[in-house]
Amino acid sequence: MKTRAAVLEEFGKPLVVQEVDLEEPRAGEVLVRLVACGVCHTDLYAASGADPTGYAPCVLGHEGAGVVERVGPGVTLVEPGDHVVTLFAPECGECVHCRSPRTNRCVAIRDQQGLGYLPDGSTRFSRNGEPLRHFMGTSTFAEHTVMPEIALAKVDPAAPLAGCAPFACGLSTGIGAALYTARVEPGATCAVFGCGLVGLGAVIGCRLAGAGRIIAVDLSDERLEMARHHGATDTLTAGDGIVDWIRSETDGFGVDFTFEATGNVTVMRQAVEAAREAWGLATIAGVAGKGETLDIVPRLLITGRRVTGSSFGGVKGRTQVPQFVRRWLDGEIDVESLISHHLSLDEVNRGFDLMDAQDGIRSVIVFPG
Repeated sequence: MKTRAAVLEEFGKPLVVQEVDLEEPRAGEVLVRLVACGVCHTDLYAASGADPTGYAPCVLGHEGAGVVERVGPGVTLVEPGDHVVTLFAPECGECVHCRSPRTNRCVAIRDQQGLGYLPDGSTRFSRNGEPLRHFMGTSTFAEHTVMPEIALAKVDPAAPLAGCAPFACGLSTGIGAALYTARVEPGATCAVFGCGLVGLGAVIGCRLAGAGRIIAVDLSDERLEMARHHGATDTLTAGDGIVDWIRSETDGFGVDFTFEATGNVTVMRQAVEAAREAWGLATIAGVAGKGETLDIVPRLLITGRRVTGSSFGGVKGRTQVPQFVRRWLDGEIDVESLISHHLSLDEVNRGFDLMDAQDGIRSVIVFPG
């Protein structure tokens, strides 16, 4: 079939929206008609050429939501008509990691996914007979895509799909970092560094966990106001005195849980230093630049602080993303306020520009039909 897609032709250049060919799904695969797709920093990172594992040409996009149109042989997890959220972090349910409650790092299809292929080592996208590689196993900057069934979360059809899209990456990453990676406890003190979509998700997750105090840190007054809307009790403009202020507000110890959602290694260090002596946990969700390292004074760790990373918030996608969507429908999460711009596929590069300008929280591409 023919479909329209935004193709990364060359690193550092605008994506090119064009008609491409898409094969039918094979065994274990699903054809999805995209309804909406978020424009995420990870897409921009890949398009810029900064990602050392990047490749071109490929169809970008990974924060998608849509409707199942057709399924390949052997598919049992979804059926035509199902509303789904795409998962760059699949959940096979059978590998050693899926069977463990300690991680969401499914290994079933990781090797081929990282190379831009579906699990059998081939692609479904092509152009003039030449293969176009997939991105993160999803390629949702397209009107249609083909994906493994284990990389789709079936969600309540009552949920508007434009609002479901952010759960495919940024929003779930933040909420999950608080609920599943850090496991924030009721009454805990928390600090969130960076109030983009991931950081605001962490604020939401801390609130859902029953945190007693949630301190949000960002350079933008607008984003700090948004953080208050989603549950922050205190807001601070980012700067050199942040760690001292947090310690002064917590009897000199620091907060129980910190979350970093900027990708800036200086901010990561602040998150570690602001974590409580004796049991504080700093959760790093931001992606640092190529070759950057995090410098931590060992004494911070010897005195009890801990540091952990969080990939997709520790969320087991097929199982837990539908639960997040349900909490949105139940009024516990205000998703609509997080979507700042609605764009067409032809405006995908504008989505990158808005992100660069820090204009809004999340731009969402809405597809026709």
